[in-house]
Amino acid sequence: MCDYSLHAVASRPAKVGETLITTTFRGTSTRGFASESEPAVAVCMLPGTELAFAENVKYDNRWIWTKSTDFRVGKLGVIEPSVSQRHHDAIEFPDGSHVLVTQLCEGQRVTVLQLPVAQQGPAHVRPAIETPTATPISAG
Repeated sequence: MCDYSLHAVASRPAKVGETLITTTFRGTSTRGFASESEPAVAVCMLPGTELAFAENVKYDNRWIWTKSTDFRVGKLGVIEPSVSQRHHDAIEFPDGSHVLVTQLCEGQRVTVLQLPVAQQGPAHVRPAIETPTATPISAG
């Protein structure tokens, strides 16, 4: 998922194992993830994507000063998706705290550890061993 303000930026989905950097995209004030070889292309991730940062995560608190977390791992989540025209993408940390992706300091290296399992519609589940079942009684 890429935040609403990146809709005019070229993008592609994340790949497991790739290392990305945090960056501000040209023509926007929004930060996100990009490959060093394609810094103008936003790398989009679905909620639940697990990430490992090379160092403790650093972020701008209200764009005034820099803070740091005690975490190097987190997963992508969404904050207040029903509120329009605001940033929603956030990194969720093991203690339940979160930081908006657009607040991450530039130049941090992050590795995509795992992509979320895509939710699929209900599949027909067949038991490994078929057992006799009772005939259903209709409530007729």
